[in-house]
Amino acid sequence: MADTLFFAAYLLDLIAGDPRWMPHPVKGIGWLAMQSEALLRRTLLPLRLAGILAVLIVVGGSAGVAGLLLTLAAKLHPWAGMAVAVYLLYSCFAVKDLGDHAVAVEQALDAGDVELARQKVSFLVGRDTASLTPSGIALAATESVAENSVDGVTAPLFYALLFGPVGAIAYKAINTLDSTFGYKNERYLEFGWAAAKLDDLANYLPARVTVVVIALAAALSNLRFFEIFTSVGQGARRHASPNSGYPECAFAGALGVTFGGARSYGGEFHDAPLLGIRSGECSPLTIRKSVRLMRLTAALFLVLGVGVRIIVQFA
Repeated sequence: MADTLFFAAYLLDLIAGDPRWMPHPVKGIGWLAMQSEALLRRTLLPLRLAGILAVLIVVGGSAGVAGLLLTLAAKLHPWAGMAVAVYLLYSCFAVKDLGDHAVAVEQALDAGDVELARQKVSFLVGRDTASLTPSGIALAATESVAENSVDGVTAPLFYALLFGPVGAIAYKAINTLDSTFGYKNERYLEFGWAAAKLDDLANYLPARVTVVVIALAAALSNLRFFEIFTSVGQGARRHASPNSGYPECAFAGALGVTFGGARSYGGEFHDAPLLGIRSGECSPLTIRKSVRLMRLTAALFLVLGVGVRIIVQFA
């Protein structure tokens, strides 16, 4: 029965996505993070220690609330407990939203509306988009699908399969903290140190396991299976992130394109390392293929993960 909850939550995400009108645990996690920062910055604690305490408060508090909700709902009625479990799991998955955002960019480019495509891709990436060319827009969207295939899709599944809804919520808390505090600037270099390090640690295994599942999905999609491993072997460690390079290189290899290159953040230009083994440019078709690859990777990750759980249970 427990394994069916994963499929129910996954299907709910595919159907409903993330309606803005619904209460969402991540919004609560974000609120708790900001309140914790405001409180801890008023203390005389060293910023790094304050940041560590913020991580403990937010991750521990989020997991604790999730566990309490599950316990209270289950005591009310077993079906209520299952409903809460499905909702918590569903809120951690982003397969539909990630795909929908990317497809909106693809459709705008196909229609020749570059300004709309720039607007749509700005919802996916942090880079400046005002001067992006059509190929630059397609590159940004495809890179975002590749990178977010881990922290928005397979990593929450990974921790849900290991530790249930509480594990998925704890992971989302870690990921939200990194998005909130994990910046290498004057404000967060020390305070956000623990959040960034914990996010790196939490994504270490999911990022690498995901490469194997991406390869399986690529093989089923008639994409470049063997080039995935060459691309990952040559480029994953070039990435500034210890984890993001793995899915990005895997997608670049499967799609036969190159990621990276010059981009601007807040008016400052950066050169990201080139990832991939072919010099192909991204296009609306590339975005479409990346979304299909992401969705199939998510489905395979879930099916294989549940299969492993069943084998372990009966071993």
